[in-house]
Amino acid sequence: MNVPSFVLHAGLGVKLTSRTVRADVAFGGAFYAIVDSEAVGLPIDAAHLPELRRVGMEIKHAIEGRHTIVHPLEPELRGIYGTIFTGPPSDDRADLRNVTIFADAEVDRSPCGTGTAAVMAVIDAMGLLAGDRPFVHESLIGTRFLGRVVGRTAVGEHDAILPEIEGSAWITGEHTFLIDEGDPLSEGFRI
Repeated sequence: MNVPSFVLHAGLGVKLTSRTVRADVAFGGAFYAIVDSEAVGLPIDAAHLPELRRVGMEIKHAIEGRHTIVHPLEPELRGIYGTIFTGPPSDDRADLRNVTIFADAEVDRSPCGTGTAAVMAVIDAMGLLAGDRPFVHESLIGTRFLGRVVGRTAVGEHDAILPEIEGSAWITGEHTFLIDEGDPLSEGFRI
């Protein structure tokens, strides 16, 4: 189960260089600006990644320039971590396709776990999240996460969902820790 996920701001008007778009700011472990890719005129595909990265950062900075983004119960959790562009899926088994632009305009190869929880919070707040089946979130490269609402709660004055996110991962390496008999800190230390 992920952290309580909620919408902090719904439908914010964000002025970009060429147009004004609507963005929802939601928390799913980090704050994201969630924007319809069709509203910015960019399809979610590899050919448009340079523009998606640029516009994603423009949206993040525009929102942070006009709004204080801070968790109502944990003030150290602040600022927008990334912008998630959503659009129609390319796979008919998915509900939405997305690309997550995060940190310094990096691109997440997965549908983004915390981002999926934030998107689910937005869809739930709109009354569109189906309760009888998982939400299937497709990434730019076709990988999928499945999300389910396993409970409900509140975060301050915000209604929140308790999401569960499922995906696939593969082991790509192993690490072995060795302890030298002469290491005076082999058992750790206490200050």
